[in-house]
Parts: sequence; C-alpha cells; structure tokens
Amino acid sequence: MSEPMNIARVRWACRRGMLELDVLFQPFVETQYEQLSIDDKAVFVRLLECEDPELFAWFMGHEACPDPQLADMVVKVRGRAAP
Repeated sequence: MSEPMNIARVRWACRRGMLELDVLFQPFVETQYEQLSIDDKAVFVRLLECEDPELFAWFMGHEACPDPQLADMVVKVRGRAAP
C-alpha cells in the first residue's frame, strides 16, 4: 500500500487534467484528508495514482471501481461533494 504523502504533495496530486476531478478532490483534501486514518490516507493516495479517465468513470458512476478499498474512498469523496 502506498504511504501517505505530506499534505503539500497531496494537494499537488489533486490537481488533475479534468476540472470535474479538481472540483471533487480539492475540497475533500482541504476539509477531510487530515481527519482520515493513516490507512485511509494511503488509500486516498492510491486513488490519486489512478488515471483521470478511470477516476472520472468511477466518480460519475459510469463504471464500478474493481478495488473495494478504492471504491469505498470514491464513496467518501463523493459524499463530501454532495450538497
């Protein structure tokens, strides 16, 4: 499992090539990342290592994420973005 990065590197990794992903990741990192457990931080970092089209498909519900840990993190991030 990837080790958690420092917050500055996580913020940088949240800058994506798709605005839709930026809108999801950046607020999550600013408000939720520090409260995550070490294990969840590592899962979030693994999520950030995925390709943008894959992430977009998972977050928009076009495809199911095959990794249960990543799928749970997608739900957490989407839950933060919900009004």
